[in-house]
Amino acid sequence: MSATPTLEPEDAKLVTLARSTRARLGRPEGAAVRDGDGRTYAAATVALPSLRLSALQAAVAAAVSSGAGVLEAAVVVTEAEALGAEDLAAVGDLAGPGSVVHRVGPDAAVRETVAAGR
Repeated sequence: MSATPTLEPEDAKLVTLARSTRARLGRPEGAAVRDGDGRTYAAATVALPSLRLSALQAAVAAAVSSGAGVLEAAVVVTEAEALGAEDLAAVGDLAGPGSVVHRVGPDAAVRETVAAGR
């Protein structure tokens, strides 16, 4: 786990998607993932009486339901102090070699980068 002040351009695009999803929907978290084909999926926190998903879990679910078989990178925009074990597990289920998860603050500053490989 290490702080990463700058991101690769493709990961920076995920930050933009996650931040805009979070802001547009007014949710506590926004997330975006990129699959092995370069497709991106974004989602926000789901808090229904019968279903609760973090933004990252929802983004992974969107990728899986669209046929993604591997994830290259994930971003979650959150005020949380750490990534949840369930979030890391969801990404880890589809993580390819070198896959990472970036925890980013609402100000777009990268707070943490974690390897997500299996």
